Amino acid sequence: MPASLAVIADSLPYLLAGAINTAGIVVLAMLLGLALGIVIAIGLVYGNRLLRLLLGFYVWFFRGVPVLVLLFLFYFGLFTYLNLPLNAFFSVAVVLGMTTGAYQANIFRGAILSLPRGQFRAASALGMSDVQTIRSIILPQVLRLSIPAWSNEYSIILKDSALAFVIGAPEIMARAQFVASRTYQHLPLYLTAGLLYFLLTWLGVWGLRKLEQRLRIPGYTHHSMP
Repeated sequence: MPASLAVIADSLPYLLAGAINTAGIVVLAMLLGLALGIVIAIGLVYGNRLLRLLLGFYVWFFRGVPVLVLLFLFYFGLFTYLNLPLNAFFSVAVVLGMTTGAYQANIFRGAILSLPRGQFRAASALGMSDVQTIRSIILPQVLRLSIPAWSNEYSIILKDSALAFVIGAPEIMARAQFVASRTYQHLPLYLTAGLLYFLLTWLGVWGLRKLEQRLRIPGYTHHSMP
């Protein structure tokens, strides 16, 4: 067996464990981003001017600063300063979650604005409060309409998670680099890492497309969203 194939075979369980860690980072980041994105989008659409300015600054900051800089800023800076007991795994998930939250906020905001304005007025006429209207009428439609864009965001966050190796998170890239530095089989190991990222991307996007087909609202498509 060629040396490169032997190294891949020997290190594959180690790399697969890194793939599980990568998937965990991405899932936690996407869920945190989902929660932040919904809250921010609602504030941007329905909040007062001061709230919109504050939330707009949040979106501007996390969309404008590179993820690598954010990782250093929070992991070695803010988290340490606040004495937060977050290891590299959870620190990456939080930073990526806050980052994708800014992008998801714009996704959800666009979905909210794509809905007929009369729905809110009709709900008010039926005696529903603003909170009830948003929770029971607006959000269910917004979440369904946002799934296609959410699929793209999943792919982006998965690729950004490769930067986690710079702070020692035990994900795919960190483990591939660790083995490569000791075996000097850089090309086959990095190709294997790339294939694992591709597989995770394909599985996630496939699952979200299935979810989109299952939850699609008749008469609405993401092509009509601004």
